[in-house]
Amino acid sequence: MNVEQTRLQDNDWKKWGPYVSDRQWGTVREDYSVNGDAWNYVTHDMARSKAYRWNEEGIAGICDELQLLCFSIALWNKKDPIIKERYFGLSNPEGNHGEDVKELYYYLDSTPTHSYMKMLYKYPQQEYPYAWLVDENKRRTRNDPEFELIDTGIFDEDKYFDVFTEYAKCTPGEILIRITVHNRGDEDASLHVLPTVWFRNTWDWGYDDYKPHLRQDSPGIMDIYHKDLGQYWLKADGEPEFLFCDNETNTKRLYNYDDGKPFYKDGINDYLVHGANSINPQNAGTKAAINYNITIPAKRSAIIRLRLTQDARNAFEDFDNIFKNRQAEADEFYNTLQQHSSDTDHGMIQRQAFAGMMWSKQYYHYDIHNWLNGDPKEPIPPAERLTGRNNRWQHLNTRAIISMPDKWEYPWFASWDLAFHCLPLANIDMAFAKRQLLLLTRDWYMHPNGQLPAYEWDFGDANPPVHAMVTWTIYKQDKEANGGKGDLRFLERIFHKLMLNFTWWVNRKDAMGNNIFEGGFLGLDNIGVFDRNARLPDGQYLEQADGTSWMAMYSLNLLRIASELTANNGAYADIASKFFEHFLYIVEAMSNFGKDKEGLWDEEDGFFYDQLKSPDNSVQKMKIRSVVGLIPLFATEVLEDKEITDSPIFKDRMKWFTDNRPDLASLVSRWNEKNAEGRHLLSLLRGYRMKSLLRYMLDENEFLSPYGIRSVSKYHLNNPYRIKVDGQVFSVKYLPAESDSGLFGGNSNWRGPIWVPINYLIIDSLHRFHQYYGDDYKVECPTNSGVFMNLKEVADNLYYRLLNIFLRDENGKRAVFGNYKKMQFDPEFKDYILFHEYFDGDNGRGVGASHQTGWTGLIANCLL
Repeated sequence: MNVEQTRLQDNDWKKWGPYVSDRQWGTVREDYSVNGDAWNYVTHDMARSKAYRWNEEGIAGICDELQLLCFSIALWNKKDPIIKERYFGLSNPEGNHGEDVKELYYYLDSTPTHSYMKMLYKYPQQEYPYAWLVDENKRRTRNDPEFELIDTGIFDEDKYFDVFTEYAKCTPGEILIRITVHNRGDEDASLHVLPTVWFRNTWDWGYDDYKPHLRQDSPGIMDIYHKDLGQYWLKADGEPEFLFCDNETNTKRLYNYDDGKPFYKDGINDYLVHGANSINPQNAGTKAAINYNITIPAKRSAIIRLRLTQDARNAFEDFDNIFKNRQAEADEFYNTLQQHSSDTDHGMIQRQAFAGMMWSKQYYHYDIHNWLNGDPKEPIPPAERLTGRNNRWQHLNTRAIISMPDKWEYPWFASWDLAFHCLPLANIDMAFAKRQLLLLTRDWYMHPNGQLPAYEWDFGDANPPVHAMVTWTIYKQDKEANGGKGDLRFLERIFHKLMLNFTWWVNRKDAMGNNIFEGGFLGLDNIGVFDRNARLPDGQYLEQADGTSWMAMYSLNLLRIASELTANNGAYADIASKFFEHFLYIVEAMSNFGKDKEGLWDEEDGFFYDQLKSPDNSVQKMKIRSVVGLIPLFATEVLEDKEITDSPIFKDRMKWFTDNRPDLASLVSRWNEKNAEGRHLLSLLRGYRMKSLLRYMLDENEFLSPYGIRSVSKYHLNNPYRIKVDGQVFSVKYLPAESDSGLFGGNSNWRGPIWVPINYLIIDSLHRFHQYYGDDYKVECPTNSGVFMNLKEVADNLYYRLLNIFLRDENGKRAVFGNYKKMQFDPEFKDYILFHEYFDGDNGRGVGASHQTGWTGLIANCLL
């Protein structure tokens, strides 16, 4: 093993990491309002003065695993009205397409143990245009593009600083910090660089009044002590000024009353910007900044060095060598991973994707019982909270390092996002990926009724059940890497909890008990013609092609896991048989249900649709060609003949269905016919239906984009789908990027864009179909092109299309950057990649949350 792989065996190396959020204001956790208006209860303007209850935020922030002590950087260009301590962005009501960070920053590197990390923040030298960004986005409608920081022209003349922050661990508890500030402009420019350290406020809530301390020890040395963390020192190269205040809420500024405390969280800001008497002259407190007031010549740079250490004797003699060694070890780690690729652009994109995955870890703290009922030393929350958001999840109590979708836009876990994160994470830190999957099935996360928590805004929502699929995928990967020895304890632990979750789905989301599921929006937000979570009039309800297909996939995933466990414990054969039966009955319901004997399949179109069902059993198909109708492709599994023949119960049950329910046997593809390699195919789709779906999916006038599979067919650009329900007309039109729909807030965009996780599942399904059908089974790709490919070649073609989002084209442009010439061609921009939430279905430009490396990080797997 290389050095970093060896470090991964010792969890102490992960005690410190990038676990500080990019945004804590505007989160549900900090919302104690009557009406649940999280965005306005704590705003960006309030954030510099408000001591947070649950988590902390910062730029390039790090902390220990319990977030007792935090470190981040702050900056002031001497022109802004506030120092830059946190990233600025618009709240959901402010943005014309919902919440959106309005900064340029990039996660460039990180090892899995965070022994080396690097990120870049681009800081304007001119006054930051806070009001302009708010006003212009407020003026724009949902039909207009978002107005971004780069649109203001603030970077056009290169009057900005590139601020690189790097961390290198000397030991698990000793961290070297290097801040390199480049003046990209043609004139000398000055700024304050303010490395900032503070304790999370744990003393104001009434559980433990212990207050840790920061104080100046001597010139350039800060004394740091916490009873649970021990003794540390922060050493600063040179003898800069130290500024101290306290991590306390400024009640005078925010609430117009004086609580008698002398120093507040915003004290350093007010001292520098307004010359206020707001810092502690005793050089002590619970928050402190090291003030480097520097002038950087044009086109030159300055370096600031700091050391967080438990040994007061350590200084800077070995600083540069340690950094050099950690960078070399990071190179060695990723070079090993990329040893089969010689393409430097591929390697760079993949490494930045993994860096984003690593930097998106966050300490996440949320005790819902305490949150609903309030803290002993704080005012009692409004009574309305007890019947409001998340009131049925009082068992949920989380305090862990969790992989976030986007630490600014989505600084909270989402269950299906988190599962997808584990697929790329498993390539660099298998143990962490396993722990993340197990996390949501623990008693203090999973609801007693078996439901997995969805996401902070509503833990009771239903996300697609993808955990079993991801569990099985990384188990197989781990087994292969360990010479055929699988981690059965991990598999068995999570399997038992997933069976409880499966039962919740069957009991709660199959309203009529007919194996057709009504899961709600299922993470696809506004993909339907109306809110799929809404209660419909006159007893109507929506039977969902995606919800039912997800459950068919879930059945096969659990069957596959049970089959694996059977080798070690024969009792699991009965359970494998149970999930085989579930799968068959779901297939029957989808394929042969109702008076029309078509279920959710439309024979005329050759496509799956949701259908609206009335109390009189009449149905109306919602004929929207969307990924909802492609998700049946995911319900596919390949079994080796030996897995069946070695399990008498499983084998006999399959034979029973063949003999006694030939109608079911005729619906399921090839499950009783092994191919030349001795494999059986269990699929919701027989060959005809699969080919029909692929004909739509691979049509460039429908789903197939140069950059992957669209979420809604382009057919609906000129042929919007319309339906009248209870006197109101609803419609769906193909929209390649931002949506004009207000469902689920302004940032719900499933009516055309390309989403990497859905494309990943399509590609994975095609590989499994190819395992069974082999090279001779071919389809036309693209449709009507006259070119025929086997299913592996189709999957590879989709990989290449996804990669085209990020790779340079023949003109040197990356589709992800859209029409921004600065990003396309400027040497200081063109190789810094943003991994967006989703991508324009026509031109591949990045849209939505700009740092959603979480599931877009799956592109790292494509690059393997």
